[in-house]
Amino acid sequence: MPLQANLRDISATQVLNLINLAGKTGMLTVFEGIETNERDGTGEKNKQKAGAERCKIAFKSGKLIYASMGDQDADLITVLNKAGKLSDGQAKIIRERARKSNDKALALLLINANYVTQNDIITSIQQHTLDVVYNMLSWEDGPFRFEDNKMPSSERILVPIDLENVIIEASRRIQQGKKLLDEIPDLAVSLKFPQNPKEKFKGIHLSVEEWRVVSFVNPKNSIKQIAKANNMSDMEIRRVVYGLIMAGLVQIVKPATPAPASNRPTSRRAARRKSQVSEGVVNKLIDKIKSL
Repeated sequence: MPLQANLRDISATQVLNLINLAGKTGMLTVFEGIETNERDGTGEKNKQKAGAERCKIAFKSGKLIYASMGDQDADLITVLNKAGKLSDGQAKIIRERARKSNDKALALLLINANYVTQNDIITSIQQHTLDVVYNMLSWEDGPFRFEDNKMPSSERILVPIDLENVIIEASRRIQQGKKLLDEIPDLAVSLKFPQNPKEKFKGIHLSVEEWRVVSFVNPKNSIKQIAKANNMSDMEIRRVVYGLIMAGLVQIVKPATPAPASNRPTSRRAARRKSQVSEGVVNKLIDKIKSL
């Protein structure tokens, strides 16, 4: 029977730590939380039922091997394109010509055709996996399920990653993420260039990811739309946009009329700290995951 709980009760970092210590093999799926009218065990909050999938993360013998966001493509072409190993034009052509090829077969074709190296593929998949996991570790609620011995498709390329360093780095990023939420709480706002943008960009060296965001800067495009066009998570787009703002390369365009409060993440919500969970709840979850 799969382990089911909510990130309100046990943090994502604790879940990864348990999987690491127990050396588990299986799939962790986190869902969007849909509020119900029932109260949880504390009587303070409504229970949540599982909605759409937010992410899937797979483990083998306690090592991280695969991750994908629910609303993002995770095929090899998309991963290499996002990492800057394939241009947009190359990605489009290869996708059209290799529709029936799975990731493993496609990797061999790309290496033999000198598009990429084996190391390019490994490092790109590893970075994509880490990006998904670090984003998930910033979530403070949402139902999740861990299914023992469930694995991703055999057509996927799996790159093992030790969880110890991931957990340490996650702690640092969570603190950084809270700052980003305070600085850019609303992704419905747009961006514009400052006056004399050519002068601002002289001598500036941007990453592939940053240039892609810059290419969509227009008061008509919200930050959320730019993120979707570039297959980026909310935290990834915040990080890139914040860097561009601090460098004076873009400016936030304030909306003429504020968006409904219910649709806009606020700094108060971002600053909210998860209440302490009773030791009994955590111990029960620990015992259950060890017994799977």
